Amino acid sequence: MGKNNVILIGMPGAGKSTIGVLLAKALKMPFLDTDLLIQQREGRYLQEIINSSGIDNFLRLEEAVVLSLDTNRHVISTGGSVVYSPASMEHLKSMGTVFYLKLKFEKLKKRLRRAETRGIVMKPGQNLFDLFRERTPLYEKYADIVIDCSHKHIDTIVNEIKSHVLPE
Repeated sequence: MGKNNVILIGMPGAGKSTIGVLLAKALKMPFLDTDLLIQQREGRYLQEIINSSGIDNFLRLEEAVVLSLDTNRHVISTGGSVVYSPASMEHLKSMGTVFYLKLKFEKLKKRLRRAETRGIVMKPGQNLFDLFRERTPLYEKYADIVIDCSHKHIDTIVNEIKSHVLPE
């Protein structure tokens, strides 16, 4: 397994899946979304898994799916909670370059109007801002490259990541 995958991390709503699909096309690489892999494996939506199995079981499942990845030259979009697992992040970092898609909280809030149905791992009583404050240091810790997405068009973000992957 080489270090030639492109891994996207960041908050729910940051655009990991959308940017990942466009980036994969631009790089002529296959696209993987770990949230979709979890849903396929379980035959249920993320929110259903969290509601019925609990957060801890969901996080164990997410870790198992991430640790099972063995790919070359893929764009991989991860779930926002992947950073809670040091083992997952170590595995992902061994597989390629980790890009943190950073977005200002106000932008995330606008994008996540229906957060309670999106399959977001949030502890009871935790709100989106608490989650943002809790996860941001983890995203920054594990990122090889931080891409500030707050005031950029999606094509600009894709080209910025592409320039790191395929330097001129």
